[in-house]
Amino acid sequence: MTTNIKTTPDFTSRLVNGILSIQPLFNLAKHRARQMMIKRAAKIGVNWYAEVEKLQARNWEDDLSQIQNPQITYPEYYTTSFHAYESGNLSWQAAFEVEPAAYAVHAKIWQDFQADGDAKLRESYHNILKNYLSQSPQNILDLGCSVGMSTFALQEIYPQAKITGLDLSPYFLAVANYRSQQRQNHKSNINCNINWVHAQAESTGLADNSFDLVSIFLMCHELPQSATKNIFTEAKRVLRPGGHLAIMDMNPQSEIYKKMPTYVFTLLKSTEPYLDEYFTLDIEQVLIECGFKKPNITVNSPRHRTVIAQVSK
Repeated sequence: MTTNIKTTPDFTSRLVNGILSIQPLFNLAKHRARQMMIKRAAKIGVNWYAEVEKLQARNWEDDLSQIQNPQITYPEYYTTSFHAYESGNLSWQAAFEVEPAAYAVHAKIWQDFQADGDAKLRESYHNILKNYLSQSPQNILDLGCSVGMSTFALQEIYPQAKITGLDLSPYFLAVANYRSQQRQNHKSNINCNINWVHAQAESTGLADNSFDLVSIFLMCHELPQSATKNIFTEAKRVLRPGGHLAIMDMNPQSEIYKKMPTYVFTLLKSTEPYLDEYFTLDIEQVLIECGFKKPNITVNSPRHRTVIAQVSK
């Protein structure tokens, strides 16, 4: 049985899509979405511009050359506009702004946490992981690791594991490697030796049966359904028998999204081009088709869910 790609959105999404099809309105929505994040960051004590300027002051040429795979072919879906950046993830600006953006976006998940919302979200995911996995994984692959925030969080809870962080943006990986060096300098008791890999998540080039855990943190909502299925297939290939794929992402069944005002939803969709495909994806069925057992799906925030699927032993 093969999953049909279903991307038919509901009425609100169709209305928003109509608005965003008008280029001036699309550009305005992207600008408003970006300004909203910057203002929210300021409210929780994160100086967006100051943090970015620190990174801009460095010379990144050597960092990029060390991490970049010049033979990479970027799939068409990846080169479109993401998160209000015209070149998506393939720019220094996008890489420098990942951290303040994460703090800002996750500040409103729980009213009581604000600046600590991002840490709370990661903790909620890791608590599910720790409770679900009977043994601590020794080899972990963080797919779509971005600038390493999810990778470092995994390293904190599994300090003895060998960890690989893989991403398609060399700019993200250059920042991740720099942050890793900073952590090594400031936390001498922590092994910060992470293997950073510049590759496609659907074609990693990594060895068969080489990981106990593949983690995907907030990436699937940025993918068309065809890419998601290819990535799940690749995850199964690199996992050992009995290994687990863990996915933390937006929860399409959340009442937050169902009741979101059209204006706010318009701003969200202006920065997330594949949101319709993600919200209509039958993730359980796709995982089963890719060779995993029936997954466990757990709500871990008012807006997010954790999906854990195991490879047969």
